[in-house]
Amino acid sequence: MTENVVCTGAVNAVKEVWEKRIKKHNEDLKREKEFQHKLVRIWEERVSLTKLREKVTREDGRVILKIEKEEWKTLPSSLLKLNQLQEWQLHRTGLLKIPEFIGRFQNLIVLDLSRNTISEIPPGIGLLTRLQELILSYNKIKTVPKELSNCASLEKLELAVNRDICDLPQELSNLLKLTHLDLSMNHFTTIPLAVLNMPALEWLDMGSNKLEQLPDTIERMQNLHTLWLQRNEITCLPETICNMKNLGTLVLSNNKLQDIPVCMEEMANLRFVNFRDNPLKLEVSLPPSEGTDEEEERELFGLQFMHTYIQESQRRAALKFCVCHGQILTIYTCMVLEI
Repeated sequence: MTENVVCTGAVNAVKEVWEKRIKKHNEDLKREKEFQHKLVRIWEERVSLTKLREKVTREDGRVILKIEKEEWKTLPSSLLKLNQLQEWQLHRTGLLKIPEFIGRFQNLIVLDLSRNTISEIPPGIGLLTRLQELILSYNKIKTVPKELSNCASLEKLELAVNRDICDLPQELSNLLKLTHLDLSMNHFTTIPLAVLNMPALEWLDMGSNKLEQLPDTIERMQNLHTLWLQRNEITCLPETICNMKNLGTLVLSNNKLQDIPVCMEEMANLRFVNFRDNPLKLEVSLPPSEGTDEEEERELFGLQFMHTYIQESQRRAALKFCVCHGQILTIYTCMVLEI
């Protein structure tokens, strides 16, 4: 019995020693593997950094990273060593996401990542207080973070052709310097409140959305001089649109408008309009022009068309009033004669 106990103890001791050795060997292998992976990452980052440095140019005194039609689905952290960059231009690279460390590029003035496959904007974007232009058109973005409102220097924002954006956070009305906004080809059903309250906005494109009507508060955009609303489902225009005193260009082609407000005749600064492809209830013809060249150049559904339409609308309204008034007068006369 004693011999069996001694034998079992010896076996267990040997087993324990081997288990420790195997464990240590596996740990050593793991550390070696991790070290090799680390070396590979360092090497890859150095290679990537070298490739990125080759894409850095200087134009008009700006340091620009310019990449086009090369595959860069992600951007390496080694890019942080190029924090002097003032502009990114990355087009058709297949970029999947804006790196979380984007906020550390404090010198960025222009961030142009259009025509990629970006699905979201990181909150860190709000740290770019010197950013003047943010161009993210032709991506797959669905929502816009409220942190974007912290980009106090932003003057130009383009989010066209993302297809699924349907609203903007109200905080974006704090973009006091934003003058240019492109939201075309998305899924907006109304003009966001944030847009209506942007104090400096001058140029707005909301074409190819799902707008059915314009809010009465559209008159808040007093600095707006260009408004693109083509290819929507707008059925009527609010009378308050006539209070937009600085509006010079208004594009309303391919909507469902049935009439043109008479008050638009008073919009003195309006220089270009387009009512083409709307089911307007009146059919009007423009008066013949004096010169052939002018006939070729003028827009058939433009400003002259609008004025002619409104005049015809007023004429018909006056005629209808006269007819109705005449009928009432005839009835009244007949009643007096009968008496």
